[in-house]
Amino acid sequence: MRIRIPFLLLKSVSPIHPPCPLRYHNAASPSHPFPTPCSFIPRFLSTTSLPLPAPELVEPFCDLSDVVSSPQNLQPSPWLTQILNLLDGSPSMESNLDSFCRRFLITLSPSFVAHVLRSLNNPDTAYRFFTWASKQNNYSHTLDCYVSLINLLLSSSTDTTTALKVFSKLRKKQLPLTNLAANSLIKSLGGAGLVEELLWVWRGMKEQGIEPGLYTYNSLLNGLVSSSLVESAERVFEAMKEGRTKPDVVTYNTLIKGYCKVGKTRKALEIVREMEAGSLEPDVVTYMTLMQACYAETDVDCCLSLYHEMEDKGLEVPPHAYSLVICGLCRQGKIAEGYAVFENMFRKGCKANKAVYTALIDSYGKSGNLDGAMRLFERMKKIDGIEPDEVTYGAIVNGLCKSGRIEEALGYLEFCKENGVVINAVFYSSLIDGLGKAGRVEEAERLFDEMGEKGCPQDSYCYNALIDGLCKCGRIDDALVLFKRMEHEGCEQTVYTYTIVISELFKVHRNEEAMNMWEVMIDKGVTPNVACFRALSIGLCLSGKVARACKVLDELAPMGVVVENAYEDMISALCKAGRVKEACKLADGIVDRGREIPGKVRTVMINALRKAGNADLAIKLMHSKIGIGYDRMRSVKRRVKFQTLVDS
Repeated sequence: MRIRIPFLLLKSVSPIHPPCPLRYHNAASPSHPFPTPCSFIPRFLSTTSLPLPAPELVEPFCDLSDVVSSPQNLQPSPWLTQILNLLDGSPSMESNLDSFCRRFLITLSPSFVAHVLRSLNNPDTAYRFFTWASKQNNYSHTLDCYVSLINLLLSSSTDTTTALKVFSKLRKKQLPLTNLAANSLIKSLGGAGLVEELLWVWRGMKEQGIEPGLYTYNSLLNGLVSSSLVESAERVFEAMKEGRTKPDVVTYNTLIKGYCKVGKTRKALEIVREMEAGSLEPDVVTYMTLMQACYAETDVDCCLSLYHEMEDKGLEVPPHAYSLVICGLCRQGKIAEGYAVFENMFRKGCKANKAVYTALIDSYGKSGNLDGAMRLFERMKKIDGIEPDEVTYGAIVNGLCKSGRIEEALGYLEFCKENGVVINAVFYSSLIDGLGKAGRVEEAERLFDEMGEKGCPQDSYCYNALIDGLCKCGRIDDALVLFKRMEHEGCEQTVYTYTIVISELFKVHRNEEAMNMWEVMIDKGVTPNVACFRALSIGLCLSGKVARACKVLDELAPMGVVVENAYEDMISALCKAGRVKEACKLADGIVDRGREIPGKVRTVMINALRKAGNADLAIKLMHSKIGIGYDRMRSVKRRVKFQTLVDS
C-alpha cells in the first residue's frame, strides 16, 4: 500500500524543498542510475521530521483486475525487467539489489521472487538471488520459491549439492504441498535420481490427500528406474494396475528401460507382450530401448527380430535402428544379411550414416572382399557425400594390409597426414601388423616409434603386432626386449602377447623359457585361452614332455578354462612330427584316465595319421579292433591299446 501525505502536513514542514522531477520507466540520467517504473515516488531531500513510508510489496504482474477479464492477459510488472537486469552475477549484485529496493522503497513479494527464479538460466545467480531475497524484512519464501529454484538447480547441473541444501530447508519449513508443486518436484528429483527426496515428496502427497495423476506416477517410476531401483518401480507399476490411474505407453516404456538397465532384457520383452495383450501398442521408443539392450548383449537375432516387427507394424524405423541391426550383423560376420538391410534402408528413404558405412567396409575388408569394401567407400564419398573419418580410413587400411596390398595402405597413411586426418592407434596397428607379416619389420619399427613421437598411445595391439613381426623374422631377443618394455611403459600384456612369445620360444627350442613365461602369465592373473594352451601343449609334446602338457591341462580346469580339442591338437601335432609312438601313448593315457571315450580318440588318431601322410597306419587302425576292442586272457578281458599299432 502506498502512503499519501496530507497537503496541510506538507505545508507545515520547513524548509520545504520541491520534489524531484517526475521520471518515467524509460527515462534515465547520469544523476539517476536506475530508471523508475511508470508510477513515481516523490523524494524529499530532508525528511528528518517525517518517517519514511513503508516499502511497497511488488508483485510480478500489474494488477489490472478491473479491466482484464482473463488472467492470461496480465502484463508483467515494470519492476520485473529492472530486477532481472540487476541479476548479472557480479560480486556487487546483492548490494545493487539492496540499493535499488531502498531507493524506490519496494520489497519483492514471494510470488515475484518465484517468477524471477523461473526466468533465470544461471543456477549460481539464482541461488544468490534466493538467498538475498530471504533476508528482506518481513519476508518468508513460499513453496513456489523453493520449487522454482530446485527445478532450475537440477536441470542446469549434474552437481546436486546446492539443490539438496535448498531441499533440506524446504523439509524443515514443513510447508503444505500442492498438486502442481508435488508433480514438479517429483519430475525434477526423479530425473536427477534423488530417490530419498523423491519418496519424501511422495509420502507428503499421500499424507495430505493429494491424489497422484498419471504424470506423477510416470515421473516417480522414472526416478526409481534412473536409480536402478527396479523392484520398487515394479511395486509402483502393480499399484497403478490395481488403482484408478492405469499405466500408459510411457509407463510401460519406463519400466522396460529399467529392466534393460539392470540386464533383465527377457523380462522387458515379456512386458511388451503384456502391453499388446492390454490393447496398448508399443511405439518406436519401446522398440529402440529393447533393440539397444539386445545389441549391448550381442543378441543380434533378437535385435533383427524386433526390427522386422517394427516394419510389419508399419512403424517408421529410425536411422539408429538400422545402424544397430547392420552393425550387429557385421559384428557376427553376416555381411550379406547386413548389406540386405542396408539396401532396404535406402529403399525406405533413410540415408546411412558414417557408422553404418564403416561397419560394412570393415566387415568386407576382414572377410577378404576388398573390392566390395572399396565400392562402398567410393559410394559413401561420391553418392552420399559423407566424409570418411579416421575410423573409416583405418578400416580401409586394415583391409588392404590383410590382402597384402601394403603400398596402397601406406598411400592412405600419407593421404591422411597431408589432409589433417587424425591417425589413431588402430590405424597404426593395422600398418605395423601388415608390414610385420610382409617381413618389412624395420618399417614397422619406424612406424611404432613415430606413434610415440606424435603422442599416439602405443596400446597392446600395437605392441603385439610388432612383437609378432619380430618373432616371424626370427628376432626373438628383440621381441623379448619389447615385451619387457611393455611392462615398463605400463601397457597391459594380454594373453595374446604371451601366446606369441611362448609359441616362438618353443619354435627356437627355448623350452624352459617358454614354460617360465607361462608361469609368469598365470602368476599375473592373465587367464590362458585355447590358443595359448595350444601353443604350450604342442611345444611340450614336440619336446617330449607330453606328461607335463597333460598336467598343465588338468590345472586349467579349476581356473574355469575348458580346452575342448586339446588332446586332438596334441595327437595331431605328434603324428605330424612323425612321433606316432608318443601319440599312441597319449591316446592310451586319455582313455585309461576316462577323459574321453575310446571311439572318439580312435577317430582322432585315424584323422591325425591320415593328415600326417601316414595312410598305411590309418587304414590299419581303421580295420582293426585297436583302441576299441578287447582281448580275453582266460577270465580277464583287456582293451586293445593304441600302443599295439606301432608294436606289431
